[in-house]
Amino acid sequence: MLTQADLPAEIPLFPLPGALLLPRGKLPLHIFEPRYRRMIEDCMATPARLIGMIGECRCRGTVRLSQIGCAGRLTAFSETEDGRYMITLTGVSRFRLGRTVEAGTPYLRAEVDWHCFTRDLGQPESDPAFDRDSFMPLLAQYFHAQGLDAEWQELCDSDDEFLVNALSTLLPFSAEDKQALLEAPCLPTRRETLVTLLELGARGGPGLDGPDPGGRKPDCGGRP
Repeated sequence: MLTQADLPAEIPLFPLPGALLLPRGKLPLHIFEPRYRRMIEDCMATPARLIGMIGECRCRGTVRLSQIGCAGRLTAFSETEDGRYMITLTGVSRFRLGRTVEAGTPYLRAEVDWHCFTRDLGQPESDPAFDRDSFMPLLAQYFHAQGLDAEWQELCDSDDEFLVNALSTLLPFSAEDKQALLEAPCLPTRRETLVTLLELGARGGPGLDGPDPGGRKPDCGGRP
């Protein structure tokens, strides 16, 4: 496991609005642009193998990088016959953006500050106040309203952090909403933000007692 001392002061950046990487989460990526293929090759030659995923925000008509991103360690790599790369990043720690560095490589690099996110390098977070008996029916309503499907038993069997972070990463929220989920200081706050987004997305769907997308209410090991 990486420690604060292992984290470099400068990392390559991959700006990708709407893509969310969280600590200990997984993000598969399809790399085809030449500058980002070069970034992957350079990354693989470094000890930490870190890439900073970061969003973009629009301010007064100008697109700027978000101030908070998340670095992931390159943990899986394959190459297609036509030279594209299929990779997986595993989230390590969030960072605060510092000075950007554009010279020397075709991709962007930046100085980053890790110190506000020391808990990201620890053990998975728990959420003792997480009420799954109300959360799972709300999730079912959201899926139904959005025309989505899910493996309910797999979701029900997941631990708190995996469930909240996986939903935050995979569900079709806006780039601004995903940035809010990224910047949540702890798992309970992220769960509260996720609940608000689910409630907004479920409007217009059936009531909380309605069926899930597969026509069933979620059965989480005996819970109603």
